[in-house]
Amino acid sequence: MLPRHSRGGHGRRTIRFSGGDVFIPAMETPENRTTISSDIHFADDHLSVVTERVRTPHRAEAHAWTIVRRKSAVVVAAMTAEGNFVLIRQERIPIRKAIWEMPAGQVDQLCDFGSFRDVALRELREETGYELAPGGETIFLGDFFSSPGFTDEREFLFLAHSVQRAIEHHPHHDAEMILECREFSPAEIIAMIADDTIRDANTLSMWARLVAKGIIQLPYR
Repeated sequence: MLPRHSRGGHGRRTIRFSGGDVFIPAMETPENRTTISSDIHFADDHLSVVTERVRTPHRAEAHAWTIVRRKSAVVVAAMTAEGNFVLIRQERIPIRKAIWEMPAGQVDQLCDFGSFRDVALRELREETGYELAPGGETIFLGDFFSSPGFTDEREFLFLAHSVQRAIEHHPHHDAEMILECREFSPAEIIAMIADDTIRDANTLSMWARLVAKGIIQLPYR
């Protein structure tokens, strides 16, 4: 049985999803950190590159940082009724490789947490051709920062259980460059992590969260 996370506390808020109430951490505020100046070098619809001078409690003098500001994103662990996970193999031009990873996508606005679940399910369908099965649920598993020394990009993790192939297959968007999609057992994914087949932060972070929350029971041998 999948765990249900129902504890509250400081800095959290309750959101009602179809699978029940979940608690989502509030966005942190930059306490005691003063931005002295901010110079934009580049900006488009997806990201901006800025140099900011910031004074913090740990530095008497303002320090300059070059930061990539990027939209937040969702990552989806799509789990079948049999306990397998759906991965996609996608061409990643910056690293000149095609790698196996969990489906993910950017969220246009951070103000409405309900939209995060909608984006997660949309990305699941668009990238894999899978959708929630009748009686399935979406569970929020937390979030992480992909590279906090470089960017403010924040990833929100969702487990979709159980999933099934959609009756009407959704074609992949050309920009996504998805080469193939298939199901893997937990044992196969562990082996892929061990031999560096899986190397992206999204999938590795999601897998760590699944293990930490007891959704994946180790060891799988």
